[in-house]
Amino acid sequence: MDHLLIQAVIYLGTTVLAVPLAARLGLGSVLGFLGAGLLIGPVLGFVGSEAEGLLDFGELGIAMMLFLVGLEVSPRMLWELRRRLLGLGGLQLVMTTGVFAAAAAALGQPWSTALAVGMILAMSSTAIVLQTLAEKRLLDTRGGRSAFSVLLMQDVAVIPILAFLPLLGTIPAEVAQEDTLSLLGALPAWARPLLTLAAVAAVILTGHFLTRPLFRWIGHAHLREIDTALALFVVVSTTVLMEMVGLSPALGTFLAGVVLAGSEFRHELETDLQPFKGLLLGLFFIGIGAGLDTALLLESPGSLVLVMAAVIAGKAAVLLTLTWLSRLRGRDRWIFALALAQGGEFGFVLVPYALSLGVLGTDLAQILVLVIALSMLATPLLFLALERILLARDQRDAPASEAVDRHAAVIIAGTGRFGRNVNRLLRSAGQEAVLLDADMKAVEAMRQRGHSVFLGDPTRPEVLAAAGVADAQVLVVALDDPEAATRLVRMARRRQPHLHIIARAQNSHHAHALVRAGADEVLREVFDSALRAGRYVLEALGLGAQQAAEVEHAFARHDRTAIQELADLWQPDLPPEENHAYATRARELDEELEAAVTERLSPEGQTSSEMAKPEPHSASQAP
Repeated sequence: MDHLLIQAVIYLGTTVLAVPLAARLGLGSVLGFLGAGLLIGPVLGFVGSEAEGLLDFGELGIAMMLFLVGLEVSPRMLWELRRRLLGLGGLQLVMTTGVFAAAAAALGQPWSTALAVGMILAMSSTAIVLQTLAEKRLLDTRGGRSAFSVLLMQDVAVIPILAFLPLLGTIPAEVAQEDTLSLLGALPAWARPLLTLAAVAAVILTGHFLTRPLFRWIGHAHLREIDTALALFVVVSTTVLMEMVGLSPALGTFLAGVVLAGSEFRHELETDLQPFKGLLLGLFFIGIGAGLDTALLLESPGSLVLVMAAVIAGKAAVLLTLTWLSRLRGRDRWIFALALAQGGEFGFVLVPYALSLGVLGTDLAQILVLVIALSMLATPLLFLALERILLARDQRDAPASEAVDRHAAVIIAGTGRFGRNVNRLLRSAGQEAVLLDADMKAVEAMRQRGHSVFLGDPTRPEVLAAAGVADAQVLVVALDDPEAATRLVRMARRRQPHLHIIARAQNSHHAHALVRAGADEVLREVFDSALRAGRYVLEALGLGAQQAAEVEHAFARHDRTAIQELADLWQPDLPPEENHAYATRARELDEELEAAVTERLSPEGQTSSEMAKPEPHSASQAP
């Protein structure tokens, strides 16, 4: 027990230090977990043979991740992905297997060994790819969805690969599998497909008919921990069932998630499992880093890195060919190709199994495991390269700016909902504005409605100058990208000190950044609706309409002052709760607000002139 606690302290402590550091450096959480495993394993030697057990335990995180992905994928969406799943995924497996099998045969391996090497290297890492695509918000792109389809097809393909490998080996499969949970070895060959189909049917029928009533029954107990226990039971029991019938646990849990995608308990399942998924996936990645055979790596580091680079390059070449066949273009082809160019965690299952069957030799098996692990370690770096490629491509393909043939007193940067409504109000009052937007689709949509919009990136100084910023009186910053909005405010303030800048903020941190950059008026997205809702609540509670309006105006005046004061104390790299000066002043301002509202509500604090005079709203608002 003491040993387990010590190991837990080592794992958790290293994770707490390494993962935030990697995130701060822009490397992503996956590389942080892998780095933590390298640190406590090969570097410091805190972890030894237990790293293999950690991998086995961490694979439950992969199952949870696929279950949560399945909750977001309805059966209809899965049907729409069928062509990518079968066509694109099937082609990837066949072509990648063929390329690496040919390469292994050319290096002198027997055809059976070469074919096994090809099938093993055709796999990609479901855990790393899906986690990183989600972090980079690329999973909903066409390239991300195509990568997901291929990963799902690979999970399906594990089943026939496991069935095919014994045909290539010299040791009976029953001997190789004697220590596993599988029930297939005890059945005749004709009964094995029936057992597999029965397990899949059990997952579907149980999820459809039994899980919903069970959740409702447990829900009446109003015990949160039991809800969490049930969510864990669904995933773990599905995982065990899939392993017993020789199927991929990830595939089984994904199927269970799809069945429950339309359930009213979907969001509750996501909430309960999300923390476990992140922690268990982290343990899986730590296990990969900790389990690297550094002795073999140090013997010939150059050769192994060269082999790893050849594997990544070979897979990327196949995947880029597939993007041409499947008509993936632009950024989607790079997302698809670089996301799947590594080896996969199923290789850690297939390599020992092939070794036990006599398909692979010991030396080759060790090299394959190390190359797969190194390629998985390199995947976050591939995503960093992907970001650079996408950024350079976006800059190169950015539409050229149009000439602005008229100027006005007001410039509106951004034609989303916020910018459109500001423009509508100005036009209703007989005022004209110059509208700028870098999105061609948004520009065309506005022109179809009869509005005059100019195509151009307002964060570029030459575009803003061409729009007449030197003679304008007001700049309205309505960009969706917070960083771009802050950059535009800073540039406009520096170049035109006289300009009155009104900017939209997405949250309190963005509001402080905009104030620091030089915005005169900062409004957050939900402020007006929140104030109006609060006023209606007060009226519903019995407060008079004038009194409720006065409370609303007092709150707006106080918030405008507060946001300016807090912006001076705000530190971008320090959470507000750790910024003592900021937190102290925020509490004081809350107390002042309460006192001001209380005074307004008192009979002696109200005057008819104050009631009749609405306060112009130009403040930012509470989060």
